[in-house]
Amino acid sequence: MTPTLQPSTPEPDALYDAFVTWAAGEGYQLYPAQDEAVMELVSGSHVILSTPTGSGKSLVAVAAHLAGLARGTRSFYTAPIKALVNEKFFDLARIFGAENVGLMTGDSAVNPTAPIICCTAEILANIALRTGGLPPGHPDDPAVPGADDIGVVVMDEFHFYAEPQRGWAWQVPLLEMTGTQFLLMSATLGDVTFFVDDLRRRTGRAVAAVTGTQRPVPLTYTYAVDPLHEVVERLVHDGRAPVYLVHFTQRDAVEQAQALTSTPVATREARDAIAAEIGAFRFGTGFGKTLRRLLSHGVGVHHAGMLPRYRRLVERLTQRGLLTVVCGTDTLGVGINVPIRTVVLTSLVKYDGTRMRHLTAREFHQIAGRAGRAGYDTAGDVVVMAPEHVIENRRALARAGDDPKKVRKIVRKSAPAGHVNWTESTFERLRDAPPEPLTSQFAVSHAMVLNVLARPTGDPVEAMTGLLTDNHESPAARGRHVRQAVRVYRSLREAGVVERVRRADGRWTVRLTMALPEEFALNQPLSPFAYAALDMLDAADPGYALDVVSVIESTLDDPRAVLVAQEKHARGEAVAAMKAEGYDYDERMAALEDVTYPKPLAEALEGAFTVYRRTNPWVSDHLPSPKSVVRDMVERAATFTEYVSQFGLERAEGVLLRYLADADRALRQTVPPERRDEALEDVVAWLGEVVRGVDSSLVDEWERLQGVAAADDGAPRPDAAPPRLTGNVRAFRVMVRNALFRRVQLAAREDWAGLGALGDTDPDGRAWTADRWRDALDPYFDEHDELGTGPDARGPALLLVTEGAPGTQPGPGRWTVRQLLDDPSGDHDWRIDAEIDLAASDEAGEAVLVVTAAGRL
Repeated sequence: MTPTLQPSTPEPDALYDAFVTWAAGEGYQLYPAQDEAVMELVSGSHVILSTPTGSGKSLVAVAAHLAGLARGTRSFYTAPIKALVNEKFFDLARIFGAENVGLMTGDSAVNPTAPIICCTAEILANIALRTGGLPPGHPDDPAVPGADDIGVVVMDEFHFYAEPQRGWAWQVPLLEMTGTQFLLMSATLGDVTFFVDDLRRRTGRAVAAVTGTQRPVPLTYTYAVDPLHEVVERLVHDGRAPVYLVHFTQRDAVEQAQALTSTPVATREARDAIAAEIGAFRFGTGFGKTLRRLLSHGVGVHHAGMLPRYRRLVERLTQRGLLTVVCGTDTLGVGINVPIRTVVLTSLVKYDGTRMRHLTAREFHQIAGRAGRAGYDTAGDVVVMAPEHVIENRRALARAGDDPKKVRKIVRKSAPAGHVNWTESTFERLRDAPPEPLTSQFAVSHAMVLNVLARPTGDPVEAMTGLLTDNHESPAARGRHVRQAVRVYRSLREAGVVERVRRADGRWTVRLTMALPEEFALNQPLSPFAYAALDMLDAADPGYALDVVSVIESTLDDPRAVLVAQEKHARGEAVAAMKAEGYDYDERMAALEDVTYPKPLAEALEGAFTVYRRTNPWVSDHLPSPKSVVRDMVERAATFTEYVSQFGLERAEGVLLRYLADADRALRQTVPPERRDEALEDVVAWLGEVVRGVDSSLVDEWERLQGVAAADDGAPRPDAAPPRLTGNVRAFRVMVRNALFRRVQLAAREDWAGLGALGDTDPDGRAWTADRWRDALDPYFDEHDELGTGPDARGPALLLVTEGAPGTQPGPGRWTVRQLLDDPSGDHDWRIDAEIDLAASDEAGEAVLVVTAAGRL
């Protein structure tokens, strides 16, 4: 399929006609608000588009990009999360052709000189800071690639302007890019008068506020005081499915889904259709088992802690009308693309990271707006559940009937102590209230100051002064920002990064004494530190590879759910050890204060960062965060499934997988070839296969974005089917080594029950029970006091592999492997022998082995 939308002339009427013709060919008939917004855009006006969810704002964005192409300028699309940016990248490539669309997310840079760029808001903000947003044809235009000719910017989900941590990135382009045409879009902007006036004043360009409260699919609101399962049954019976039950924790979503399995939400025919659609879909042994059971009852689950392939399965089943009820979190608008007829909010209270509080009107309308999808429904429903104690009190009154004595005996329940309550009045207030006004979240950081100082033209002091004194903040807040900027300047000057110089007119200004990295502030902020910190490592040390992993892990975002589970596990082990040693309760509680999740190289990294910051003070906005997830998996020789099970991460598999994928990218991008030894290459190969084996979409998406090219039809060419597990011989060797070493670790602890629980069999099908393992390996400890499990013990020298058939060739193939035990004497005369079935391993997605022998050679 060739690109379907190409401009011929920038003349507004012709552009409008071309767009409307294209839209009609795609099956779209413009709503009045869409039509108005498109006319304003092709005429050159800024547009602030505040219309309900489902009113086709994305289609208007296409018109904005078309206008940019027609005028010969570049256009940028921004969104708050990478997943949405990636999705829009492929959508626009289909519409305009792959050669015309690029991507910049910090992880990936694809076709970065394309006329249409999809990027996160922070990417655009940093470009605006570094270039000052010079308009096309500006006399001081330095022809900075990717910045000087941005004629159109589409800012999606513009309500993120009010996000405390990230709102600055939505404000900076408005302040700096005064020659750019903006399309600001959201369903919940509230009063936009301030933005209309501010944009008009700064740019001298007309501003059109296109608003509309009339939804293409009208909504009906209800406050329900019946038990949730009865409400769900009624909605399904009345034909108001699919129903999305919104919870504010992942745990609540899963528990509610499990509770609904006793409610008849799906017919026998529907359950049979679900089973047929699922077919041979591979469910894992963690949350996959739970999800499979839920789906068999017609109930879905959708939240960010799930594996991507599970979320997509739930989306697909719902899109095809097979799932009538889905339980999920309030992030249903991010990543889920399904027709939802009814949204049921199980609460009007959420934890915001600091405290429990009521939803804001904006949050309420963002969630409620997902009900009723154009093209699917003629109406949508929003149901808000009363608190549990209110529902129980009502049921008690109903049971009492008209008997006054029974009514008097009822002990009415109250909201749990310390909980934030809500009432029908709370619901009515949120329903009727417009979204709160967007509040400025401008902030000054080292990165902001340095980007301004790096501008190729103009006086950076004047530019910074303008930014600090003419933003969207109050006068008092501006004063605080000026003082912060002065503190940042002093730290930069002390570090020798900036210096004062006298201008030609005799006035003083400031300039950089060094060139900033070209990708400064666009990728992982601490990636340059990680590269520099590798110098402190000894490449001859047996633990070098894992120390490199620890350096890289310290620069990644914390996977909170995983770290909490690690800390809980560590404290459990510490308590057991202290009890065995006779510690009393108070001593145990005091000692537990110092027990946390593992933080390898913490002291060394802190010292290295202190030194690095002296000459690179811009990193002061960030701190390394030592942790051990990838390293811990390697040291435990654990598979993904084993790690999830050991730490109880069934509800956070997606969090763990996303972190592993981020670590895989960071290792490949940050550690240069000359810093990699064989052991590190093994870890990198193994990690990539772990991620791909669990859910190939994360690695495949990244690699596809990195190597995207125009296919014959002009669209991005998808990768071929993922390669077989055994095709990557290096990675598969590591998996085999880990599988054998896992058995060594258990033997070293004389955990014969643990070995028996692995379920190994010999070639004759006889089980390797705990007693059989004890009989084979317990005599080892008559000769030696310990069994080594350090770097040498897990190294390739003690794993002997005879390849019966190369993994890259077709056919079943078998490997014969021998794991030698690392005894203190170095005799290496004890072993565990096994055979590896390559075909079975490809099928299972992990090394499948048969233990042939164990004991002395």
